[in-house]
Amino acid sequence: MSCCSPQRYDKAFGKRAARRDARRYRRRGLDGVSRRIAGFLRERGVEGASVLEIGGGVGAIQIELLRAGAARTVNLELSPEYEGAAGELLREAGLEEGVERKLGDIVRQTDLAGPADAVVMNRVVCCYPDPDALVGAAAERTRRFLVMSFPRDRRITRTALAVANLGARLMRWDFRAWVHSPAAILAAAERQGLRAAGESRDTFWQVAALERTAS
Repeated sequence: MSCCSPQRYDKAFGKRAARRDARRYRRRGLDGVSRRIAGFLRERGVEGASVLEIGGGVGAIQIELLRAGAARTVNLELSPEYEGAAGELLREAGLEEGVERKLGDIVRQTDLAGPADAVVMNRVVCCYPDPDALVGAAAERTRRFLVMSFPRDRRITRTALAVANLGARLMRWDFRAWVHSPAAILAAAERQGLRAAGESRDTFWQVAALERTAS
């Protein structure tokens, strides 16, 4: 999310967005990008694993990974508005005991979360003004895998985010989104000892999986 104050995110990621995301998950399951993230981790094996998701929203990916055998998950979020919808989904799935949800910024609050076997950031890096700091903090905490999705650096994505940012300004929201350099994003993870383990792309999003190299 962001090194800036949580109030920046409460409007863009408010209760209405949380209810929409939860309703969509109930009806359709994971969206395509989220399926690719969860699928990579299921293929590599999540039985008994710990998962840290930064900016996990209503926690749909975590629910799927817990169902696949993950032992526990931690969700970090800056907007408190997701908590109600996330709690409802967990109660419906009977998985409340497997998830710990926290509010805060992993870059500023370095003790907010400890190491995990897998770290996930889905559509999060584009919401953060300093990708080096965020990706570095995420990569530092993974024992095995870091899986991220972020916008591809293409004209269509830059145009789409420019329109979204214009809409945010018209709504008098402080929130902004960025198309950060994919090469810089990956380099920030590699500096923490990770290497590429998988990649997929669609029109808008790039999913990158990295793994911890042997020490």
